[in-house]
Amino acid sequence: MTTSVHAHPGLNRDNATSSPAVQAVSLTKNYGRGATRVSALREVSVNFDAGRFTAIMGPSGSGKSTLMHCLAGLDTADSGQILVGGTDITALNDKQLTALRRDRIGFVFQAFNLVPTLTAEQNITLPLALANKATDTAWFDTVVSTLGLKDRLRHRPHELSGGQQQRVAVARALLTRPDVVFGDEPTGNLDSTAGGEVLALLRRSSREMGQTIIMVTHDPVAASYADRVVLMSDGNLVGEIAEPTAASVLAALGKLGG
Repeated sequence: MTTSVHAHPGLNRDNATSSPAVQAVSLTKNYGRGATRVSALREVSVNFDAGRFTAIMGPSGSGKSTLMHCLAGLDTADSGQILVGGTDITALNDKQLTALRRDRIGFVFQAFNLVPTLTAEQNITLPLALANKATDTAWFDTVVSTLGLKDRLRHRPHELSGGQQQRVAVARALLTRPDVVFGDEPTGNLDSTAGGEVLALLRRSSREMGQTIIMVTHDPVAASYADRVVLMSDGNLVGEIAEPTAASVLAALGKLGG
């Protein structure tokens, strides 16, 4: 795929360092009480720059999934602040949080979460349809062209490969031009070839469209597609890797027992 696209206004990587797209300030999250209490997050503070692709990694139980779920408004922290595009989401009520997730956050999960009775195009535009919003046809064309889906729009999920289904999920996440796209093990159900294609597309959406992406993964190869890897252990932020490679990530995880 050689299609080149231009970053849309407000999502230019040249401005990526102007302010964080997502910011966590002293996040604490505990599960259980007394002897069974587990500290999933311990005063975690971290910034995620706009227009960058960041992977969160760590051993099982390190708090990486909890951190992402809190950042995305899918779980609540016990204390601390979360800013998404400058909005403190910890101060929002349920209705406001639902609206923010719908309008300003995109999700790509391990399960593709496509509606089987809808075509690829209908699945991609579903969030806008549910919000009674019109589709920006120029942006839609840009997204589906970049993701190589133009000749698959009338197909239903069962007529698509796993990699194609995940491309549809990525397109759906990008279509609303969210402040951030969260990926939760987005290639976990794909073979290495299809997984590599989806990761390359996520990287392109960051570098060419200026999209902010935060991905949780356990796979060093997947993490090597990111601009930066944030490392967690026992609910703490313990380091990061700039311009990661599979080898550098594997070595860092080895030191953490991951």
